[in-house]
Amino acid sequence: MPLQHTTISATYNGSADGMLGLDQQFAPVAGSNISAIDASGSAGVEFLSADFLFGIDFAEDGVMTVYNNGQVAAGAYSMRFDFGASLGAPLTRFSLLDSAAIGGLPVLNLIDGHTIGLDLSALDWGNGFTSFSARLEAAPSPVPEPASVSLMLAGLAAFALTRRRATTV
Repeated sequence: MPLQHTTISATYNGSADGMLGLDQQFAPVAGSNISAIDASGSAGVEFLSADFLFGIDFAEDGVMTVYNNGQVAAGAYSMRFDFGASLGAPLTRFSLLDSAAIGGLPVLNLIDGHTIGLDLSALDWGNGFTSFSARLEAAPSPVPEPASVSLMLAGLAAFALTRRRATTV
């Protein structure tokens, strides 16, 4: 799971004060732009924009859902999410899953292996209370196949056995 056990640092329109995190109960206090993924999914969203226009939810499986909470006037709405060192593997790509409720396309940027940018400025949210989802994907971790581990162990055992026989002869 690409986002399992991650902690996210977020900004809204370039400001850390513009994002309120779940870990601080969405209170506008120092560090409220940092929040851990809610593994239970029971809290709803990990972040609210300080103007309460947007809620952002991240799931451990890499799905990010962006909700709007009412009428969104034309303007600049950009966010940045940095998963930092808590990310198990670098982010490599994303794909839009569901955007039927909004007009236009969100601009998603993969800034580096642990940071994404999101620009919502060109979207038409209709009458409000809609959402869209995207999947963030991480590089697969280099875990060997069970068969290759078994084959390697069998080879080491055979090597040790022939080495032992050679020393006893």
